[in-house]
Amino acid sequence: MKIAAIDIGSNAARLLINEVKINNKQPEFIKLNLLRIPLRLGMDVFTLGKIGEEREKMVIDSMKIFSDLMKIYKVEHYRACATSAMRDAENGQKIIEEVKKTSGINIEIITGDEEASLVFENHIAEGLDKEFAYLYIDVGGGSTELTFYENGKMKYEKSFNIGTIRLLNNLVTPDNWKDLKEEIRININSKKPIVAIGSGGNINKVFSMSKTKDGRPMSLSHLKKVHKEFDDLTVEERMTKHNMREDRADVLAHALKIFNNVMTWSEINRIFVPKISVADGLIHNIYSQLHDKK
Repeated sequence: MKIAAIDIGSNAARLLINEVKINNKQPEFIKLNLLRIPLRLGMDVFTLGKIGEEREKMVIDSMKIFSDLMKIYKVEHYRACATSAMRDAENGQKIIEEVKKTSGINIEIITGDEEASLVFENHIAEGLDKEFAYLYIDVGGGSTELTFYENGKMKYEKSFNIGTIRLLNNLVTPDNWKDLKEEIRININSKKPIVAIGSGGNINKVFSMSKTKDGRPMSLSHLKKVHKEFDDLTVEERMTKHNMREDRADVLAHALKIFNNVMTWSEINRIFVPKISVADGLIHNIYSQLHDKK
């Protein structure tokens, strides 16, 4: 079975195509293709309140490409979800209708809590040590989703309008940070030691740069060190020194600020980066629903 997930975020749109095979009665998810297009919808939405004409055309053209790729791969089931920027855009619904007309793709605008739940769909913590509690931290362009997991159960989930594109445009207020800190103080606590599970393109990039072995965590002190280094460099210097795209170089320090604050306020000093995403969660969600119907 071939399943596709489309995640239209504030920074980029992603198409993930997986083939699901049953191995010893368990589903095995095999990645066939992942395409990322840096639409940066949040650059328009968080300052203007809507998606401008140029980026609107980019969305429509990107969805045509995604539709064609799904046909080529003979995708049987898909789900397309839009998050923070499309939620906030006054012309979001109009663009969704145009996409449906031009490419046949149905886009759903999901809430921040639904976005947090989709990261949880990856079931990563179920395979980890039950002696710990886990805080999923998913940092995007428009929002950050926290999901707290303890004793095999989700205890808390919440979405915050603190993201890399919002920070890039100076749209995160001291009150936003204060609210996040207070939510963490009240809700993220356990008698067990807590470790973090990070997702999003920025933390994946930091993990690959760190040369940490897969399955091993990075320390909070390492994240703080990388944040200071990036904060001291210009965007051009980051691109040159670390062979990085501009749309990664200009937001990575902002992402690290979010991770560092969340981990510091949660008193977490280690973070695992298993390369999970909203798109991966969507794939698992589609498969689970199909399996339940059977």
